[in-house]
Amino acid sequence: MTPVFRQSRPQVRSFHSTLRRDEIIKQANAETFRKAISNKDRTVIVDFYADWCQPCKVLAPVLEKVVKNPEMKTSTGTPVDLVTVNADEEADLAAEFDVRALPTVMAFREGKPVGKFAGAFPEADVRAFVERV
Repeated sequence: MTPVFRQSRPQVRSFHSTLRRDEIIKQANAETFRKAISNKDRTVIVDFYADWCQPCKVLAPVLEKVVKNPEMKTSTGTPVDLVTVNADEEADLAAEFDVRALPTVMAFREGKPVGKFAGAFPEADVRAFVERV
């Protein structure tokens, strides 16, 4: 007699090498960060933050709302993804990109920075930043 779990059909999982629009990578490490920003078909917004930072806590839901908007596109027409990086845990990464204040938000296209701002801004300003990069 074959056990029940062996009788079930094999599951097929789809795999995408790029982020989905609704996927947000939180607390990325250096490897995850580099993989995400190297995406050629998307612009990646990176939020450098710290758990103790109050402005970071204000900005985080604003960034998520803007990025999750299906109509949000950059100046080049590419869709947008969001990656968050804890600057305390990934201090080398924060130093590499000259993060001197929190929150710092950077936009990357094909692995290269194309825009940056520091501080908590209202949704309209964040949306304008994304549309500009």
